[in-house]
Amino acid sequence: MIKKVSRNENRKKRHARIRKKVFGTPERPRLNVFRSGKHIYAQIIDDTVGHTLVAASTLENRENLASTKNKEAARYVGEAIAKKALEKGIKQVVFDRGGYLYHGRIKELADAAREAGLEF
Repeated sequence: MIKKVSRNENRKKRHARIRKKVFGTPERPRLNVFRSGKHIYAQIIDDTVGHTLVAASTLENRENLASTKNKEAARYVGEAIAKKALEKGIKQVVFDRGGYLYHGRIKELADAAREAGLEF
């Protein structure tokens, strides 16, 4: 019998390969993205101590969004994470796409964060 591997297991393998190279420091923390079926989440992490410095998601202000699972929602989260990061004095980050393709909602979130002032 052939063992069927789920999409999420394949994504986790890709993410593990990415995490070998991408590491967040206090000067340049890691911007991590997680995408579920209904929501999108982003957090900025300092990997040297393992602390989340800033977080944003579509769970925060859902009344402003028509849907929480489209590119518009991803753009909202990108702008929110950049705004919060700049308030804490974080300007440069390392982007961690979480094993997802740099396409669609992930790309939209990254573009919005860049336009709002984050450098990566």
